[in-house]
Amino acid sequence: MHETRNIASRAAPGTGLRRRVSGGQAALEFLISYSLLLLPVTMMLIFTSQMLWIWHGVNDWTREGARYAATHCWQGDGGNVSTYMKLNAPLMTDRDQFTQGPAEIQITYFSKDPDSGDIVEFACTDGECSQACIPELVRVRVAGYQFRTFLTYLGLNPITIPDFQTTVPMESAGCNPDSTDCLP
Repeated sequence: MHETRNIASRAAPGTGLRRRVSGGQAALEFLISYSLLLLPVTMMLIFTSQMLWIWHGVNDWTREGARYAATHCWQGDGGNVSTYMKLNAPLMTDRDQFTQGPAEIQITYFSKDPDSGDIVEFACTDGECSQACIPELVRVRVAGYQFRTFLTYLGLNPITIPDFQTTVPMESAGCNPDSTDCLP
C-alpha cells in the first residue's frame, strides 16, 4: 500500500495534466473575450477616429474656401470658389464625394440692405468680377457628405455628418482699388 501511494504521488506532477487544461482554458477565454469585446471596441475606436478626422478636415476646408472667396471676385454662381475647393479638397477617404458629388459646395454672397439694414442675399447687375459688384459677406457651405467607410460592408447605414459652413466678411474681393483689375 505504501508503494501505491508513492507511485500516485510521483505520477501526478509528471503528467502536467492540470497545467495543460488551465493553459488551454486561458487561451479560450482570451479568444472569446477578444472576439466579442476587444475587437469590436478597437474597430469602433478606429472608425470613430477616422470619422472625426474627416469632420475636422471638412471644417478646415470650408474655412479655406471662405478665405478664398473673400479675396477673389464675386461670381453669381460661385464657380471660381467651387472650382478652387474641388481642386484643393483635403486628402482623405471618400475624397471623391467632395470633388465629384454627392457632397455639395454652396457659395452664397450677402450685402446689407440700405433701407432696413438687414443682411440679404447679394445681387448685382453691373457684371461679375468688377469693382461695382463687391458684396459684404460670403458664406461657404459643404452639405450632404456621408461617412461610408466599411459600414456598408457590415450592412449599416452611412453616417451623415452635419453641414459645415463658414461666413466671413469680404476683404478685397480680388479687386485693386487703384485700378480696375480684379482677380477671378
